[in-house]
Amino acid sequence: MKKYFITGLLIWIPLAITIWVLYLIVSTMDRSLLLFPAVLQPEHVLGFYIPGLGAILTVVVIFLTGVVTTNIAGQRLVRFWEGVLSRIPIVKSVYYSVKQVSDTLFSSSGEAFRKALLIEYPRPGIWTIAFMTGQPGGDVVRHLRGEYVSVYVPTTPNPTSGFFLMLPRAEVVELDMSVDEALKYIISMGVVAPPRRPAVAAPAALEQ
Repeated sequence: MKKYFITGLLIWIPLAITIWVLYLIVSTMDRSLLLFPAVLQPEHVLGFYIPGLGAILTVVVIFLTGVVTTNIAGQRLVRFWEGVLSRIPIVKSVYYSVKQVSDTLFSSSGEAFRKALLIEYPRPGIWTIAFMTGQPGGDVVRHLRGEYVSVYVPTTPNPTSGFFLMLPRAEVVELDMSVDEALKYIISMGVVAPPRRPAVAAPAALEQ
């Protein structure tokens, strides 16, 4: 009975958590409909609630925003809007900090979170998985001898918190592992291990 019960749990737990997460996302995005006047809300117009309508509306608005801002007129509008925000002291600091991080993370030409790495942390002899985020910049470079890389070491099982480190490039090993596989490995605390690939060569330091 214990064997069958555990087998049943292994089937239902991932399904239940998936449904709960999807419900949480959809219900949260549905709250965007509250921005409309009461007379224009779907429940008032149609007479019944349609789950997921807010999520669809949010995706459509984001897509149309991308379409509009890719042309010249849209880019001018964005520059005008950013110019307005740049004149507001506190808003300016928050907006441009978030924009710089988001541009770096989602840029197709950037290096942020494109490579899974193996590093010795928190002391020699103990290894953990990290993600490459780029190279050190600013005045930091003047104080570092040799070539360094910036890495993010996530915590487990919550990878949204972690540590930012700058390590010598020679001490960083690039893994033959996708970022998605590395995240699953970290979140599962090592239980869900990525499939082993045929070894091509001995692990080497991250190449330039």
